[in-house]
Amino acid sequence: MKTFEYTVKDELGIHARPAGILVKKLAGVKSSVKIEVKDKNKSADAKRLMAVMKMAVKQGDTVTVTIEGEDEDSACAEIEQFFKDNF
Repeated sequence: MKTFEYTVKDELGIHARPAGILVKKLAGVKSSVKIEVKDKNKSADAKRLMAVMKMAVKQGDTVTVTIEGEDEDSACAEIEQFFKDNF
């Protein structure tokens, strides 16, 4: 299991367009990917767009991303970079 934390910098938070790109990117990942916002006590399967959008992550929220499965090492690095580039 791999995890990383990221504080959302985008003024719109995790919004539809980049969230959709994230979900498409995760379609090729074999591992399970979970996003959690502990301050709001919310979590979601990052491979499901509506679940991610329902979390309503805002600018300044810190999310914990957990990747677990056979390709977790490569997936973690790729997903963490995606968050830095898009959120």
